[in-house]
Amino acid sequence: MDKHVRKVVLAYSGGLDTSIIIPWLRENYKCEVIAYIADIGQGDNMAELKEKALKTGASKVYVDDLREEFIREYIYPTLKAHAIYEGQYLLGTSFARPIIAKHQVLAAEKEGADAVSHGCTGKGNDQVRFELTYKALNPKLRVIAPWREWNIRSREEAIRYAKERNVPITASLTKIYSHDQNLWHLSSEGGELEDPWQAPPESMFGLTVSPEAAPDRPTIITVDFENGEPVAVNSEKLSPVNLLSALNKVGGENGIGRVDMVENRLVGIKSRGVYETPGGTILYVAHRELESLVLSGQLLRTKESLAPRYAELIYNGQWFTPVRQALDAFIQKTQEKVTGTVRLKLYKGNVIVQGRQSPYSLYREDYATFGEDDVYNQHDAEGFINLFGLPLKVKALIDIEGTGMSEYRHPDYSKFKRD
Repeated sequence: MDKHVRKVVLAYSGGLDTSIIIPWLRENYKCEVIAYIADIGQGDNMAELKEKALKTGASKVYVDDLREEFIREYIYPTLKAHAIYEGQYLLGTSFARPIIAKHQVLAAEKEGADAVSHGCTGKGNDQVRFELTYKALNPKLRVIAPWREWNIRSREEAIRYAKERNVPITASLTKIYSHDQNLWHLSSEGGELEDPWQAPPESMFGLTVSPEAAPDRPTIITVDFENGEPVAVNSEKLSPVNLLSALNKVGGENGIGRVDMVENRLVGIKSRGVYETPGGTILYVAHRELESLVLSGQLLRTKESLAPRYAELIYNGQWFTPVRQALDAFIQKTQEKVTGTVRLKLYKGNVIVQGRQSPYSLYREDYATFGEDDVYNQHDAEGFINLFGLPLKVKALIDIEGTGMSEYRHPDYSKFKRD
């Protein structure tokens, strides 16, 4: 492989993989390495990360605070779409990669770099998410993916490589989970989690207490939305970062948002992941409940039918694609009247809806009542049912003409099948 690279910008997290990539790139490509760090709420000390990258061999380090953009441009669109991958995963890692890769590309262009690099393995989804973003934004940049090139084949070997070069790491042979954290979630993979029969140890969780350890009394909160976006908790207006942080705190204290799932990776293999998304879980429940109040049935069902596709696009790294942008335009239109308040009870891992209200509510008590009203004539239902049930009636009449009985009256339907 051609090793001629002058300058490379590495997406740097300070974890095991990216920590050893800096010296590996310098040793194998003889190039200048610039580390790019995106602050999306992972809770790291950015000054310490920067110092670590420089000591490991980076010539320069970028540190960008992307938390606000991350929430407004990536989390909120996904929340509005109600996108959930395979019915459980709220996509916390999936939509974090495009924003990191986007700004990594911007840094590379600013520095005049001819390559970008990442620490994703050749078995995972993240390599696709990073590299599709590179292709969408600047396909001229060369991509270096060390996990697809070097002879390191396990995290154990990576730890050994780091120790041989005095690279400081936190991973160990006895505690070898792979964690990914941001404002939205904390994910855990690897180690004993690779056995799907083994329950995750309580010591592994970082954002939530177990439901058993949660308070014995419920916590009641309200969440206010404007045009589909959360703006206040308990009537207090908050910035996106502070709002999500507040919901993460109260959700975590009540054991909200734990998911343990075996998912289907894009590359064709299954993996087991454990996710903690306390604030996100609260927002998904509240947002969906408010939509049930303000969206028509036909619009809500259409939107729900598109949600799995939206989730799949994000999971597969296709954030910067025309199809996601087109879906997003539809979703944004649906959110124009998703404004109001939802009241929730948080109790031992459960988010229980207690009430919902909106100035755009389509629910009218005077229409829904079983009592007398001036809008709905109950006699009209007879004609509606006759027309709605006409296909059933026609089929039954044909069956009776041919067999003397509707096929649905006999347990052996095949007996009445026609040639």
